[in-house]
Amino acid sequence: MDPTLNDALSRIDTLWVLVAGVLVFFMQAGFLLLEVGFSRMKNAGTVVAKVIANLSIAALCYWAVGFALAFGGTGWFAGTEGTFLGTIEQSAYPAMEFSTAAVPAKFFFQFAFCAVSLAIVWGTTLERIKFGAYLIYAVVFSSLIYPIISHWIFGGGWLQANFGMQDFAGSTVIHLIGATGALAALLLLGPRHGKFGNDGKPNVIPGHSMPLMGLGVLILFVGWFGFNAGSTLSVADGRFAEVAIVTVIGAAGGVLGAMGASYLITRTFDIGMIGNGVIAGLVGITAPSGYVEFWAAIPIGLVAGVLVVVCIIAIEKIVDDPIGALSAHGVAGVWGTLACGLFTAPRLAEYNAIGEGGFFYTGSFEQLGVQALGVAAAFTSVFAVSLLVFYVIKSTYGLRVTSEEERRGLDIVEHGMWGYPEQFMPVPGSEYHPPNTPGARAGALTMGLSARTQAQEG
Repeated sequence: MDPTLNDALSRIDTLWVLVAGVLVFFMQAGFLLLEVGFSRMKNAGTVVAKVIANLSIAALCYWAVGFALAFGGTGWFAGTEGTFLGTIEQSAYPAMEFSTAAVPAKFFFQFAFCAVSLAIVWGTTLERIKFGAYLIYAVVFSSLIYPIISHWIFGGGWLQANFGMQDFAGSTVIHLIGATGALAALLLLGPRHGKFGNDGKPNVIPGHSMPLMGLGVLILFVGWFGFNAGSTLSVADGRFAEVAIVTVIGAAGGVLGAMGASYLITRTFDIGMIGNGVIAGLVGITAPSGYVEFWAAIPIGLVAGVLVVVCIIAIEKIVDDPIGALSAHGVAGVWGTLACGLFTAPRLAEYNAIGEGGFFYTGSFEQLGVQALGVAAAFTSVFAVSLLVFYVIKSTYGLRVTSEEERRGLDIVEHGMWGYPEQFMPVPGSEYHPPNTPGARAGALTMGLSARTQAQEG
């Protein structure tokens, strides 16, 4: 029998959702390069193992129970069916039933979201956390924490169904949740050695490669088109293209806002701040991307860019967040979610059938109040559970490596090898320069030049 028009549309939607999921999946490469760039050389390799291991754990846990808790059935607190993807009937996942894409494609797309949220947690813990702690928390996060909160907001749970909370692609569901878990970890983990001086003021511990960081940011930027535009779960009406344009404009606003704030505060166009401006603009526009007109993306992105710079500088005085994730994903995630309560166009709220128009259209703070409730509920729940999980890990397995292990670097301590071996050990066929201790660089350089001169003369 020849395929019908509905069959063709279903197959096209399935292809689009799968492609969008691949774009989101590839964001793991962006996180990897971003974190490697912000790390010192002695801790660069462990990021590779961490990203791959956590991605694998998330895949298995989300397949086993996460997807069911997030989207199966219509429970107010959590889903009730679909464990191990045991059914691929559209009716089993009513919150996504508006899309004709096949359920396995929807699963892959939502799993990629879960993996991104988990990746956000770990950037803040660079250079001092035990590798095993990653793995333990990853199981809890991808099996319970992320799926339940995403059900509340994405899957027809109480915040979406009873209050009409708007979060089109996850400023709260993905980004704030990840940053909240990171905050819980940081409070129990403590700063890297040398981050704070005797006077309590923070010291700069620069990452070893801003080009790698920049490449990571650009990969994340590309992946975000799957993130936001893919959340339409359909191509039939062309809405995904409008969402993509809103995404670009929001990101551009984030860059300009961060550049301006960075120059006003530091009198420099800080490279790391510009990179985080991209991320903050994208995070800020994520929740409103399906709810706002093109023009609204500009102020949303600009504010996110300013916030990320101001908050990175402020937060650095209290906790050690090497990549600025608490600001770029946490603060910008809060702002993006609240921005729906200000900028949501009534026609798009009606189109999505969730919530009402924002204050600038309706003059009412009702939707803004709903957005604030959702932020508070998600933050409080994730922080409490994550703090408990990390406390148990710290009390049993242990959360942080020893001072000596931290000094040597996690690459060699946790994995028995260096990410940059020629920097730290003799390698056949290469010229080896032993690393200098602080304050010894001038003397070592003089000795090296003297020895080379003597060898040439001899």
